[in-house]
Amino acid sequence: MRIAILTGASSGLGREYARQITAQDHDIDEVWAIARRKDRLEALAAQLPCPVRVLPLDLSKTASLDELKKLLEIERPVVRWLVCAAGFGKISDIADLNPQDALDMVNVNCRAAMGVTNLCLPYLTKGSRVLEICSTASFQPLPGLGVYAATKAFLYSYTKALHHELLFRGVHVTAVCPYWVKDTEFIPVARAGKAKQYRHFPLASRSPSVVRLSLAASAANLWVVTPGLVCSVHRIAAKCIPHALMVPLLGLLRKG
Repeated sequence: MRIAILTGASSGLGREYARQITAQDHDIDEVWAIARRKDRLEALAAQLPCPVRVLPLDLSKTASLDELKKLLEIERPVVRWLVCAAGFGKISDIADLNPQDALDMVNVNCRAAMGVTNLCLPYLTKGSRVLEICSTASFQPLPGLGVYAATKAFLYSYTKALHHELLFRGVHVTAVCPYWVKDTEFIPVARAGKAKQYRHFPLASRSPSVVRLSLAASAANLWVVTPGLVCSVHRIAAKCIPHALMVPLLGLLRKG
């Protein structure tokens, strides 16, 4: 059985990846759609052109990873696609951040993404594609999103190492690093509460273009893709400007 596994599939980028991948790859026998909200997953299943296995799992919990592990061991599928799109951020200075929110970001953005990926490694074959949803926040420390940026820096580094380790197995691994994406739930969730920073999101991307460009980059086996003009400029700036200058500059911009 050839499958696509998508985390965060109930909304945003995860849902859009499900739509575009199933539209272009007709050799998929089944999609395993993972997220906490079962009703959203069932709604997605009704829209896709292939069978969907709805897996309402909270990947921040060890029990959910154990359940996915057992299912993989039973089915022994070929994982043609793995997209780790589950994740969230909170806009806040680190000192003002709810400690549980900080721990939850680490659990979801780092532990869950790595855990799901590691579980899938034995089931990847030549031609399999792995996309880890990182962020331009991964390129440098980010005032006002300090914990989120740190979690994405972890995932960014992990993905680049994995790209090289799987290169000669013929498995494509790509770190997807978009700028703000305005038609997902990320911004409303990140701003929930008393966040007074990052009030405006100029030139924010949209999920269809982010997914389309990242799938093209995955086909070319690029290890990193910045799917848009702003994130591409950001990537260049982060390489050229020392963090000692870049971080204070972003600190000034965050209140814009």
